[in-house]
Amino acid sequence: MLIWIPVGSGEDKNAKIVPQLEVKKWALVDFDAGEMKSVKFYDTVDDLGGEWVDFVILANKFENYIDFMNAGMMVLVIREEESIEDIIEAFKFKELDEIGL
Repeated sequence: MLIWIPVGSGEDKNAKIVPQLEVKKWALVDFDAGEMKSVKFYDTVDDLGGEWVDFVILANKFENYIDFMNAGMMVLVIREEESIEDIIEAFKFKELDEIGL
């Protein structure tokens, strides 16, 4: 499954999540069989070219998430995790909060 995470800087698994208004890159994590297979970075979500993404993980519940939900993505919010690696570890153990309408 594919997961979007907005990050502020860096292009590795230690990049830190930021609110969408501060995003420098979007990390696309390929998560399969309980582990992170790969991470690719994009300037915008649209750069992926319409490929199906299952989840987006945001920095807080007050961000604009409607467009992601309309695109069929499940929206999750971190609790206190910061790096991509920590976020994916929390995702694996269902320790992220779900945003719902």
